[in-house]
Amino acid sequence: MAAINPAKDHYRITYSEEVYVSDMDGEKVMMSIHTGKYYNLGFTGGRIWELAEFSPSIEDIVTVLTNEYEVDEEQCRQQVHTFVAELEREGLLRLLRELN
Repeated sequence: MAAINPAKDHYRITYSEEVYVSDMDGEKVMMSIHTGKYYNLGFTGGRIWELAEFSPSIEDIVTVLTNEYEVDEEQCRQQVHTFVAELEREGLLRLLRELN
């Protein structure tokens, strides 16, 4: 697995404005207005998408998921970083650096 940047644990995520999202049997399905691509986020990815409504930090998401699912915290953190990075690359989410 690729190394994660722990500093990004405190970055906040937010939706891209160029995405249509629908719920299909509990899974989030979306389409990028910009590219026309379709995505199925599945159940856990859909949960992360739901949490993004509140502009949480990656650390906040990891905390919620480890409380809701039986998953190791470090494994969860790695998977959340990978998932968020992929959605950011595809233009579906944006990472916002918190200013102190």
